[in-house]
Amino acid sequence: MKKTTNHEVLTDAHRDFSRGLIRYANLKVSGSALSEDLVQTTFMKTWLYLQNKGQIDLMRAFLYHALNGLIIDEYRKKKAVSLDLLAESGLELEAVNSENIYNIIDGKALLFLIQKLPEKYRDAIDMRYAKDLSLKEMSIITHQSQNTMSVQVHRGLIKLKQLYADSTV
Repeated sequence: MKKTTNHEVLTDAHRDFSRGLIRYANLKVSGSALSEDLVQTTFMKTWLYLQNKGQIDLMRAFLYHALNGLIIDEYRKKKAVSLDLLAESGLELEAVNSENIYNIIDGKALLFLIQKLPEKYRDAIDMRYAKDLSLKEMSIITHQSQNTMSVQVHRGLIKLKQLYADSTV
C-alpha cells in the first residue's frame, strides 16, 4: 500500500533511519547533542522539500545526502575558542613590546605627514624610503644628479622631522 501523505512518509523514514543517521553523524562531528541536532535539521529540511512538492525516490540516500551537507557546513563554521582552553593546551602568548607598538604608530603618522611635504621632497622621500631605491636609481628616474637627489632627501627629512615635531606638540 502506497503512503498518501508526506507526514506518513517522513514518520516512517524517521523510525527506520534516525538511529543510523545519528550514529553516522556521531562519527563525523564531536558531541552527541550536535549529532542529534544535525539529524533533526536533516528531517526538517526533508519535510520542507516534501512540502514544496519535491519528489524523493530513495529516502535513505536523500537523508544521508542532506546530512552530509549539514556536516560539511558545520565543519566550515568558524569555531570560537576560549583563551583558557588555548592556554591549557600549551599555547603561550608573548608579551607585547610597547616600544614596538609606538614605532608602528609613529610610522603610520609619518606616512600621513609625508603627504604634507612639497612635491619634490615627497617624491624623493618616497623613492628612497618607501620604494627603497638607491640615489643612482633615483637620479636615472628623475633625470637629476645623484647629488641633487641626496640634497632633496636630506632636506625632505629635515622638513618631515619638523612636521612631526609640530604635530606631537
